[in-house]
Amino acid sequence: MAENPPDFALNCPLPISDYPQVLMAHGGGGRLMQQLIEQVFYRAFDNPVLGERHDGALLDVGGQRLAFTTDSYVVQPLFFPGGDIGSLAVNGTVNDLAMCGARPRWLSAGFIIEEGLPVETLRRVADSMRAAAAAAGVELVTGDTKVVDKGKGDGLFINTAGIGVVEHASRISPRAVRPGDAILVSGDLGRHGMAIMSVREGLEFESAIESDCAPLTGLVQALFDAGVDVHCLRDLTRGGLAAALNEIAATARVQIHVDEAAIPVTELVRGACEILGLDPLYVANEGRLAAWVAAGDAERALAAMQSRPEGAGAARIGTVQAEPAGLVTLKSVIGVARVLDLLSGEQLPRIC
Repeated sequence: MAENPPDFALNCPLPISDYPQVLMAHGGGGRLMQQLIEQVFYRAFDNPVLGERHDGALLDVGGQRLAFTTDSYVVQPLFFPGGDIGSLAVNGTVNDLAMCGARPRWLSAGFIIEEGLPVETLRRVADSMRAAAAAAGVELVTGDTKVVDKGKGDGLFINTAGIGVVEHASRISPRAVRPGDAILVSGDLGRHGMAIMSVREGLEFESAIESDCAPLTGLVQALFDAGVDVHCLRDLTRGGLAAALNEIAATARVQIHVDEAAIPVTELVRGACEILGLDPLYVANEGRLAAWVAAGDAERALAAMQSRPEGAGAARIGTVQAEPAGLVTLKSVIGVARVLDLLSGEQLPRIC
C-alpha cells in the first residue's frame, strides 16, 4: 500500500471553506474527517453525552435509558449484491443502536430524491426498507421527503434516525474498555465494500461477492443472554476494522494489539482487494461488529456469537493493553509487528 500523505495537525490553519475540497480529494473519511469532526462539530456541540464518542447517544428519560442515533446513506449503486440503499439505511441505524447495548424500537426516514428518479426505483427501496425493518423488529414511524434538481442528488440519499431501549444495567461504551479485555469480531471482513466495488469496477469472480448487510440485534442479545461482561461494541462500517480499533484505542486511552492471522477474511475478498490495491482491514462492513469483553468471558462470548447465523465465523483477534495509550499494533502473518493507523483519506468512498 502506498505511503499515506502527511497528517494535518489538529491546529491546522486550513480555512474551513477549503475542507469540502480536501475531503473530496481524500475520499471523505479517515484521519482528515476525524480532524474535521474534532475542529468543527465537537467544538460547536461538545457536551457530556456527545463526549462519550459512541455510535449513538445514551439518554436517561423519566428513569428509562434510551439510545438515540442518526446516519445518512449515499451509496452508489443503489442496488448491489446482498442489499440496497434501503436495507442499508435500516440495518445501519439498527446496528448503531445495538452497539449502544439497546434494543432498537423506532426509526425515522428522510428521503432526498433527485428529480427524474423512477417511481419504481423508489418503490423497490421502500419495500426493501419495510422488509429490513420487519426482520430487525423495528417500526418506521415518521419521515420526510425532499426533491432536488436533476444532477444534484445522485438519484437518492436517505437519512435514518433511531431510538432504542436499554434493558440492562451494563455500561456499553468505548470508555469502558480496559487493559486485559479480549477483542472479538463476529465474522469475515470486507464483503460489503468489495460487493460495491465489484459492481462499480465490473469485476467478475467464480462466485459473486455479496454484502454482509444484516441486523446485529440478535447477535448482541445473545451476548447478554449468555451473561457475558461486555464492555464495548462497535460495528465495522466506514473505515473497517482498522478505523474502529483506532477510535476505541484513542477514546479509551489504551493500546490495542491484534493478530492478522486470526482476522477472518475470505479468499474471494482477499483476492478482490489485491486486484484493486486495497487492504481488507480498512474495507467497510455492514453486518459485522467488534466486541470488547472481559478476558474471562472471551470463550463464552465466542460461543454465544457462533451460535447465531450472523456470528458463525466469529473469532478472537486480539487484546487490550495499557501502554502506549491510543496505539493500535498488528502482528502480521509473518510475525512482524507494525502500527495499524488511520488512513489520511478513505480508500473506498461512497459505499455506505
